[in-house]
Amino acid sequence: MSPSLQAAAALLPEYLAWHVLLSVSALGLGLAISLPLAIAAARSPRLRWPVLALASLIQTIPSLALLALFFPLLLALSVLSAATIGRGFSALGFLPSLLALTLYSVLPILRNGVAGLTGVDPAISQAADGVGMTPRQKLLQVELPLAAPVIMAGVRTAAVWTIGAATLSTPVGQTSLGNYIFAGLQTENWVSVLFGCAASAALALAADQLLGLVETGARTRRRGLVVAGLAGIVIGAAVAMAPLAGLGKPAAYVVGAKNFSEQYILAELIAGRLERAGAARVSRKEDLGSAVAYRALAAGEIDVYVDYSGTLWTNVLGRTDNPGRQAVLEGLTVELKRRDGVVVLGSLGFENAYAFAMRADRAKALGVASLTDLAREAPKLTLGTDIEFLSRPEWKAVDAAYGLGFKTKRSFQPTFMYRALSGGDADVISAFSSDGRIAADNLVVLTDPRAAIPPYDAVILISPERAGDERLVEALRPLVGAISVEAMRAANYSVDRDSGKLTPAQAAEALAIR
Repeated sequence: MSPSLQAAAALLPEYLAWHVLLSVSALGLGLAISLPLAIAAARSPRLRWPVLALASLIQTIPSLALLALFFPLLLALSVLSAATIGRGFSALGFLPSLLALTLYSVLPILRNGVAGLTGVDPAISQAADGVGMTPRQKLLQVELPLAAPVIMAGVRTAAVWTIGAATLSTPVGQTSLGNYIFAGLQTENWVSVLFGCAASAALALAADQLLGLVETGARTRRRGLVVAGLAGIVIGAAVAMAPLAGLGKPAAYVVGAKNFSEQYILAELIAGRLERAGAARVSRKEDLGSAVAYRALAAGEIDVYVDYSGTLWTNVLGRTDNPGRQAVLEGLTVELKRRDGVVVLGSLGFENAYAFAMRADRAKALGVASLTDLAREAPKLTLGTDIEFLSRPEWKAVDAAYGLGFKTKRSFQPTFMYRALSGGDADVISAFSSDGRIAADNLVVLTDPRAAIPPYDAVILISPERAGDERLVEALRPLVGAISVEAMRAANYSVDRDSGKLTPAQAAEALAIR
């Protein structure tokens, strides 16, 4: 077995356990909501249309967007709960994922439930009335048994949809089989991507087949098949979730990370130092968006992560000025502590700034060396960016300063953004200055003569709840000022290169500060 496959297999018990728990919980809640609604809608034509329309409307919202929408809502409720009763519930991970997937599972069960109940032969219903059955008896003994096969078909559809959509819960901090896919796409670890896809597909097929036994048993009145299907689901779910019993003790620390290679490496570096400092267990919450990561830290959902001064300056503080690298660091340290109680422990020693980059041969042919030169050529060029750049204040500031009217703008995952540049699908990209692919791909970084792009020192952020934690602070303090941009580029490239790549944990070990 290859090392990549061994590494993926080692993570399977935990990832699968969380994925099954999330999917089973969401499907169970979805069934509990949908079946009563289906019964009410089947009996009331006036209620039927709005209920089905609302369920259909929810289904049109992309599942990843639905997951993301629940996070700020639950975060606000968590803060309110903490302020009123002293302890908030978790807004990161399981709860937003559970609520979003529950809503996502409602439509197929509701629609099939209504179809099954309204499709019962009127003659049979009249016969039940004729023998004196009460409405409750008629529902339980006649209508539901006859509609059961149609309802179970909806449950099967909901199960497959829920298991598939659960892979998208990773960006809101929920461990799932999606961890394989998101991390694998970013680091170009295709074994990890395929492993996650295969595991999710196998789980969906297994659930569908077991629910198919229940459906067949309901249709043919064979109680044994129903019992076998339900038993298989219960036993299978229990076995899959068994590893969670070993995770009963909460992690000593939760380390956050965004969704690119450098963040994975730095999260492993921080986690390794905390573990060596005596923390019994350190968990990771990876693939978080920029806004999600900071809000989670400020709310105490994660304890520590690395962010960048320019991101915090523009996105969190809403500043549009650029007073210089040191002034930005000092301002952040004061303002984040005052406003949110967040501690800026210090800079790691390098910048990972947004930087517009072009292939050297293309830049030379066009005579482009700065963003001023780029503005002249932009109407003929295609800009490639990471997924969030075009919605960030930095892009608005650069566009306002230089008037970059590109012919086309396209967004990519960072890995594919570099691929697009090398393949000619993009002429210029919003690169990252600490990325080893800049040198490896012979790219030219364009100068910014008007200083529109703020500085981006990598800084360690500590949550308000951990501000006084001496073990954490002392374990991480040696990292301040200890990592050069050359060392970070080498670590990043060791994970991103095409052959002989390292895992983020291996790259962190090579980068480790003793």
